[in-house]
Amino acid sequence: MKNMTLEKVAHSVGGQLFLPENDTDDHRTLQGVVTDNRQIEKDFLFVPIIGARVDGHTFIPDAFERGAMAVLSQRKLENPAGPYILVEDTEAALKSLAAYYREQMDAYVIGIVGSVGKTSTKEMVASVLEQHFSVLKTQGNFNNEIGLPLTLFRVKEEHQVAVVEMGISDFGEMHRLGTMAKPDMVIMTNIGLCHLENLGTRDGILKAKTEVFEHMPKDGVVILNGDDDKLQQADTLGMETHFYGLEQEEYRGEDIHSGLTGVTATLSGPRWSEKVTISIPGKHNVYNALAAMAAGERLGLTKEEIVAGVQQAATISGRNNFIHANGMVIIDDCYNANPVSMAASLEVLSHASGRKIAVLGDMGELGDDERKLHYQVGEAVVKNDIDLLFTAGELSKEMSKAVADCNGRTRTFSYDTKEEMTEALLKIVEKGDTILVKASHFMNFPEVVSSLGTDTNGL
Repeated sequence: MKNMTLEKVAHSVGGQLFLPENDTDDHRTLQGVVTDNRQIEKDFLFVPIIGARVDGHTFIPDAFERGAMAVLSQRKLENPAGPYILVEDTEAALKSLAAYYREQMDAYVIGIVGSVGKTSTKEMVASVLEQHFSVLKTQGNFNNEIGLPLTLFRVKEEHQVAVVEMGISDFGEMHRLGTMAKPDMVIMTNIGLCHLENLGTRDGILKAKTEVFEHMPKDGVVILNGDDDKLQQADTLGMETHFYGLEQEEYRGEDIHSGLTGVTATLSGPRWSEKVTISIPGKHNVYNALAAMAAGERLGLTKEEIVAGVQQAATISGRNNFIHANGMVIIDDCYNANPVSMAASLEVLSHASGRKIAVLGDMGELGDDERKLHYQVGEAVVKNDIDLLFTAGELSKEMSKAVADCNGRTRTFSYDTKEEMTEALLKIVEKGDTILVKASHFMNFPEVVSSLGTDTNGL
């Protein structure tokens, strides 16, 4: 890690370095930074975080046993097995260290921002840029104030580009993320109905997310979904700005054909147009491809490289991941949920050839309109002609109510708990069904996916 000696690390976090007796070497260079002692490798720095249930300081002895070069600590340590840096707050120090390390990087940093679709856009952009560059991308959804710095610490000298997600739920968070990431380019996917409890309205969401522009260089590049009404009016502070979408002139998607196995579309830009096949289902993936196309062109990629990257992109676990089990197709999209992503997933399900079953649960952080927004998901169920709807949770009963109010043909089954719902679901599924499983993370719907894959009465 460039310029990450013990001396410089201590200075960057405003800490005091303590070396063991007879040890005066403060110029050793760290090879990595982690907050999980189980991930320590030789010459790593361990940063113990104090959580609601676990205090990472208890793992400091184990960290040294596993080969840590040094640790941070909020407390004075008695006879530690190696060097430590005393700080007031280890979490704050982690962020300060990430900001310092970002300044040492030569990599071009691309920040992926938006209410919905950050992860799938990140995967598409990385797939395209990997055709030309050595790329580091966010693992999973390590996009918050702990995950982002850990992602930055994974950037090594061989990486030319880093594609990082930047996720927030309140005002001020993006300022803190921006201070660390200082992105050279920002791709903003949309301003949707997420985290309304804290941000209030879509205008509030726009204000919070566009804080990132204040942390970009003057020659930074901004790429926006121009089909989003709020992003059309975003103030990008005079930076180079490009728009993509199905209704845009600059980067647009045309002649779209969506199916359960993927999407075909023509990607058109200022320099070229080409028909592509995206192996991930869902019309929304055309937007992801357009964002990647715009980013690729800004960084000098050829048409052939961009098309190859778009067509090689793949989904990840929990995000429209197709599982074939017991003669059924299970669409595992249960990592998280909001009204926009629910509608997109129902559109994917609508292309199934057999019975279409939606297994949906409550969505969180939607504020005062939470019941109305759940009701709108029920309307989307009717619009997409879904055969059966199973729901768990109090708010999700609004989905079934919407189906009834719309006189939809969908058969609905509403339950208070996930366990009751799963028990009933397993009795009714059969070979040939396609089953979408989706809810907010706190509903723990991966257990439903697991049950469908293993406990379906021998199907």
